Amino acid sequence: MKRLGLLLLVLFCGFSSALAEGPTDNRLTEGQVLRGQFVQERHLQGFDNPLRSEGRFVLAPGHGLIWQTEKPFAITTVITAAGLAQEVNGNQTLKLEAAKLPFLNQLYDMLSGALTGEWAKLEAGFVVTRKGDDRHWQVSLKPRNVDDPGMPFTAIDVTGSQFIDDMTLTKPDGDFDKLSYHDQAVSDQPLTAAESAAFATTAP
Repeated sequence: MKRLGLLLLVLFCGFSSALAEGPTDNRLTEGQVLRGQFVQERHLQGFDNPLRSEGRFVLAPGHGLIWQTEKPFAITTVITAAGLAQEVNGNQTLKLEAAKLPFLNQLYDMLSGALTGEWAKLEAGFVVTRKGDDRHWQVSLKPRNVDDPGMPFTAIDVTGSQFIDDMTLTKPDGDFDKLSYHDQAVSDQPLTAAESAAFATTAP
């Protein structure tokens, strides 16, 4: 369950750009790639200071998400419709097919749908509340099935403008993760060879 919670966190954080776009025409399209950097602070009860990590991400519709933590440890997680793979210091430590993680697969489908404008898929699993306008907005998600053991978050709150600025994921025990995004840019250029190779690691 702890590992699943981590994977869900990565999935939500990477696909949070889908929440930014909502019903507007700014959403990513097939062939575009969103790249950026993130800072994650994990706030745990009993600890005075948060646990901090930094890294980069690549989000490509039709391909998936590459979430690359660089500090304090080098960990790369790749999530696609086929499944997920994880490397630590360049060595693959985990590979799972989507069929073995039905909830993760369902969530991937929801967030991918929102990314391409199919908000009905996301709203099937969450109560989505939006405030503000294109210049400054807020999105709040509450799970419709709060008793689902596969959903480790009770609330997801996102703020941003063109892209995500900040995201907070709250857990039932009061712990929460806060992420800040920066240096984000959308490109029409194809994936790099390294990015294509990373996405291929999830293939059966």
